[in-house]
Amino acid sequence: MQHASLGRSGLKVSRICLGMMSYGDPSWRPWIMDEAAARPFVARALELGINFFDTADMYSRGASEEITGRLLGEMAAREDVVIATKVFFPHADGPNRGGLSRKHILAAVDASLKRLGTDYIDLYQIHRLDHDTPAEEILRALDDLVRSGKVRYLGASSMFAWELARLLYTADAHGWTRFVSMQDHYNLAYREEEREMLPLCRAEGVGVIPWSPLARGFLAGARRRNDPRTTVRAQNDPFADEMYYTDADFDIVDALVRVADARGEPPARIALAWLLRQPGVVAPIVGATKLPHLEDAVAALDVVLGADEIAALEAAYVPHRVLGHG
Repeated sequence: MQHASLGRSGLKVSRICLGMMSYGDPSWRPWIMDEAAARPFVARALELGINFFDTADMYSRGASEEITGRLLGEMAAREDVVIATKVFFPHADGPNRGGLSRKHILAAVDASLKRLGTDYIDLYQIHRLDHDTPAEEILRALDDLVRSGKVRYLGASSMFAWELARLLYTADAHGWTRFVSMQDHYNLAYREEEREMLPLCRAEGVGVIPWSPLARGFLAGARRRNDPRTTVRAQNDPFADEMYYTDADFDIVDALVRVADARGEPPARIALAWLLRQPGVVAPIVGATKLPHLEDAVAALDVVLGADEIAALEAAYVPHRVLGHG
């Protein structure tokens, strides 16, 4: 397993992060796996050298955090794993049950700590930016969490580059803890982050940990142009319908399959190999509902793509509207 520093911090993370959204309560989403089904995935991830695990308080209404905490607590020393979770989306009714007000952040971190069964969170991320709460309120509350010892590092997710720049500037101006990571929507089928977000992150020492590195399974190559809903996930994932499955997107998958077939490799492995070698990308967050998904992700670290292969993979891309900020 390869490891890298998360941004300009001293935190070392595996270059593959296991996304824990797939594990929790099947009543939340039909494709979610329960704790018993999740167990072998966490065990295999640790065997492969993965030390980085990402969840959120809203995944399965908190059940994902509970499973993450229990399984890692059984299988690994706390000092050997990096646990990341997120705050913003509500999973209960009430005007202060979501967003990034000081009230909600302080309540949410305590709830996450309890569900995870730990006394600190390695990477606490804002799941989205709260446009109704002043940046100073958000950043001061997050800084207090770091100073209290409940949180070690801070991360952000899915916003415009100018918004991240403003948050970094505001934190620096007040001497508050700045973000060390950006969890954004970035993959071979959606590359709009290359315009401004990725250059900003490189310049500011913010590590990029993309979500949906395989476009919610689309880049695994199993979905067909005339019927993209060939998996349980695809049949129950309206979010994917909003982001993928255009003719141009399928042109990218066609190119991906051609490169993969010529190498005798699975398409997912090639798509991840391309992403892992993009400047500033530290660790794609990979979801796995079959054990070979994990094997492919780790194997992608050793795939070196030639210039002609990269050109073939990138040639079909066309500009997209901004996707994934909502």
